[in-house]
Amino acid sequence: MSTTTLIPAATPPARQPSRTTKALLLCGAVAGPLFALAFLIEGAARDGYDPLRHPVSSLAIGPHGWTQTANFLLCGLLTLAFAVGVRRALRPGRAATWGPLLIGVWAIGLLGAGVFVADPVSGYPPGTPDTLPQYTTSGALHDGFALFAFPALVAACFVFTRRFTEQRQHGWAIYSALTGLAFLAGDILASAGFSQTAGLVDLAGLYQRITVIIGLLWLTLLAMHLRSQLSKATHRRATR
Repeated sequence: MSTTTLIPAATPPARQPSRTTKALLLCGAVAGPLFALAFLIEGAARDGYDPLRHPVSSLAIGPHGWTQTANFLLCGLLTLAFAVGVRRALRPGRAATWGPLLIGVWAIGLLGAGVFVADPVSGYPPGTPDTLPQYTTSGALHDGFALFAFPALVAACFVFTRRFTEQRQHGWAIYSALTGLAFLAGDILASAGFSQTAGLVDLAGLYQRITVIIGLLWLTLLAMHLRSQLSKATHRRATR
């Protein structure tokens, strides 16, 4: 009578996080700092430009405007790549669809802002009326992209607030919610200032910079957090 020896199947190796996913998340970690550093330096160096008063988008106007245009496009592409990385890192799970989708909308808004140059506003470039802009097609499209990009980032903050709350990551939940609220409030103040609302015009550029930096910081830290979680999850699987 023959016997059959059963050989236990080898345990498959723990799945390593995709290098591509980690690289895509890294794009989100570097996009914000690069974008902010570029517009802060350019705003401080540009003749006739007042960072406290004028919008970041106005840096794309004029002979040297290509620098801010390139800044918009580079940050938009990096953030779009990050959105893909978020989708890969979260799937399946809470926020795996809406989180990356809303970040992707923000990225498309940056790309649109780079393709279409804003109209002059609040007296920049020097010699233009210190009033509401006379809208051109390019300026209207630029503002149109911003019109859906900024609310999308606010919504992304609250989508992740729900995710972190369910995961009992209360620090991150609170931080995401506060970011969403601060970003929304700052956007409203800046928009009112650029619309020549009395008492807000002279500081509209400052409000916008604070707002944008708050949002970019959240995206940067989120990218680093997701990369860290990905590595920790792999380590836990490997040590089982």
